[in-house]
Amino acid sequence: MSKPIVLITSATGRIGRELVSRLAKGDRFTVRACYFSDAKAQMLRDLGADEVVKFDLSDDRTWGAALDGVSAVYSASLDPMLEGHLAFCKELGRRKEAIKHVVRVSCMGADTNTASYQADTHASRPGAGIPLMLQHYWWGEKALIDEGLTVTALRNNFFMNHLLKTDCDLIRDEGWFSNPLGLIRNSFVATRDIATAAEVVLREGPDRHGNKFYDITGPEPQSMAEIAADLGRAMGKEIGYRAQSMEDFERDFGSTRAEFFEYLTNGFYTRCSPDFYNLTGEKPTSYFDYLTTKGASGETGLEELWQGNLWKKGEDAMKDAVETGSA
Repeated sequence: MSKPIVLITSATGRIGRELVSRLAKGDRFTVRACYFSDAKAQMLRDLGADEVVKFDLSDDRTWGAALDGVSAVYSASLDPMLEGHLAFCKELGRRKEAIKHVVRVSCMGADTNTASYQADTHASRPGAGIPLMLQHYWWGEKALIDEGLTVTALRNNFFMNHLLKTDCDLIRDEGWFSNPLGLIRNSFVATRDIATAAEVVLREGPDRHGNKFYDITGPEPQSMAEIAADLGRAMGKEIGYRAQSMEDFERDFGSTRAEFFEYLTNGFYTRCSPDFYNLTGEKPTSYFDYLTTKGASGETGLEELWQGNLWKKGEDAMKDAVETGSA
């Protein structure tokens, strides 16, 4: 009897590579991994993918071959690809008799269906609305739910390393990084933990995890000085943190990202969730352990830090996505 096929979108990304590796070590699924760049197809085969397929959220001509025979989908997409994701959700809805489970990567706080949530009411600052990027994460979940699909959402805290990727050259060449977070502690999450949670949820299936929404965080909240200390210890050199004003940060990356970072500065993402432990029986990975140990795909967090980054100083990566309408 043939195994069910799981489609892994964004399979060449930080979470996707880990998930492909973990699923490939089991015998629950035929693993079909998506690539956008032809140069990365062999990497997915090397990680153990049974099948690899070209996939582009902005090109619906690639969707049919990717989805043929699929019964479960791991859904992840970059923030600026929201419009493509919303369209892809409609295609998944047309195939909902075959697709029994969708696991969606989301963000802690995207909880319209599980808590009181008013888009024009900021959680901790009077007179301000919920950040548009956080609303986008909810739209990404809602589009799947509205199609009648059985969904599990992994609502993750801010990724370890993600806040440092914009300063990689400074870290390597000058030994410091900057952002507006300062002394505020946030429970940053290891991307490999998100993959671990996704593997468990997919393997145990929709009967156990369908229409469930899990907050995935790190094991402790950390300040920027503490992050710098862990990074320096992992690199074997002193790494410093230099505070940056929110105004300068907004000039660097645009108002949409700055609005989201405000949630990181006001304690919204400080708390640690037990959901990862309850799913896996393991404590979340600490930042230092993430940096210095290898995940399922054979990469340490320190090696991953120097890889590609969506956010570049002087560019507003969310400029076009701001115009996308609500689902």
